[in-house]
Amino acid sequence: MPTSNFQVRFEPSMRDELLQRLAATRWSDAVTEDWSYGTSPAFLRALVDYWQQSYDFAAAEARLNALPQFRTEIDGFGLHYLHLKGKGPNPTPLLLMNGWPSSFAEYQKLAPMLADPAAFGGSPDDAFDVVMPALPGFGFSDRPARPDQVRADVLFHRLMTERLGYSGYIAAGTDIGSGVATRLGFGYPDAVRGIHISTVADPVLAEDVPPLTDAEEAYRQNVAQWNADEGGYMHLQNTRPQTPAFALADSPVGLASWIVEKFYAWSDHDGDLLSAFSFELLIDTLMIYWVTETIGSSMRSYRERRQFLPPFKPGDRVRVPTAVCVWPKELVRAPRAWAERFYDVRQFTTPARGGHFPGWEAPEAYAADLQQFLRMLTGRNGIKPG
Repeated sequence: MPTSNFQVRFEPSMRDELLQRLAATRWSDAVTEDWSYGTSPAFLRALVDYWQQSYDFAAAEARLNALPQFRTEIDGFGLHYLHLKGKGPNPTPLLLMNGWPSSFAEYQKLAPMLADPAAFGGSPDDAFDVVMPALPGFGFSDRPARPDQVRADVLFHRLMTERLGYSGYIAAGTDIGSGVATRLGFGYPDAVRGIHISTVADPVLAEDVPPLTDAEEAYRQNVAQWNADEGGYMHLQNTRPQTPAFALADSPVGLASWIVEKFYAWSDHDGDLLSAFSFELLIDTLMIYWVTETIGSSMRSYRERRQFLPPFKPGDRVRVPTAVCVWPKELVRAPRAWAERFYDVRQFTTPARGGHFPGWEAPEAYAADLQQFLRMLTGRNGIKPG
C-alpha cells in the first residue's frame, strides 16, 4: 500500500452506540471517593457525564486532524504516523514516540513548537521535521495478529529511512518510546544521530564494572518499591493481558477507569488532574483506544516486549550521543551515574515541572530540551559535537 493521507472519523453509528453504553453503565460500589484505592468514583462519574453530555465529537475530530496524518505499509503491516515538515533552513528529522496509555493527542502542543520554533519565539535553525508514529497495536496502526509479528524499532527505522528517505535522524521518546529510542540507538548507530529519552534501560551489569554509588543503590530500591506499590497493572499486562482486555474493550467506563487512573498517578498536577489535562484531552485519548479497539493489543505489547525482545547483554552499550531528561514526577528518576553505565550521556537535565506525559504537561520545557540537544549535536552551542 502506498503512503496515503489519513483523517480520524467518528462515525455516527459508533457515537450512538458509545453513548448508549455510557448511559447503561453498571457502576461498581466504592469505599472511598479519593484515588487511594484506585480510580476516584467521583472523578470518573464526572468524566463520564461530560463524555455523554458535553463532549463535542465534531470538534474532537477537528482537534485530532489538525496535524497532518498518514498511513503506510511495511511488509504488509500498516503504520499510522503524523509528519510535520519543519520550517527552517535545514530541519533535522526527529522520530518522536509516546508510550502507554498515551497517543499522538499528547503531542498536539509540542509538535508545532518543534516544527516551527520561530512561531513560538525561537530560532528557525532549531526546526525539526517531526515524525510521530503509533506503536504497533496502538491507535490507528495495525494490531499484530500473532505473537512476535513485528518490532517497533525495526518498523520505525524503516519508516524513517525507506518510506520517508531520511539518511539520519534523532530518536526521542517517553515511556515505551524511550525504550524504542534506546533500541534504535543500539541497533542503528550509523543512522541515529542521537537519542533523547526520559527513562533509561535497566541493563545487566558486567562483573568488572565499578560498584554502585549511593544514588544508584537508592534508585534501584526505588524501582523495587515502585514495582511493589504501583506495578500491578504492569505485572498483569506482562503476563495475562488478554484477561482484562475483553472487559475493557466492551466497556467505555472500564476503559476510562483503567487509563485515567494512570494519568492521575503519573502526572504533575498537585492533586487536581484537570489542572494538567482537560476532559477533552482525556476523552480524546480514550476515543482513540475505543474506536480502534486497541486497548487489548496495546496491553499485549507489554508481554511481547518481555517475552520476545532480545535482552541486552553484560557489556552492551548505546554508543550514540544521548540526552536524558528526568521529569520531576516521572515514575522513578534515574541518577546520571546509572544512565552513564549504558549510554553515552551528553546531556542530563531535570526540568522544574512535568511528569510522565511531558508533551502535554510541559511542552515548552520539552521543546527547549530537545532543541538544546540538537544544538549540542550540531555544535551550535559552542560544544564540539562528538
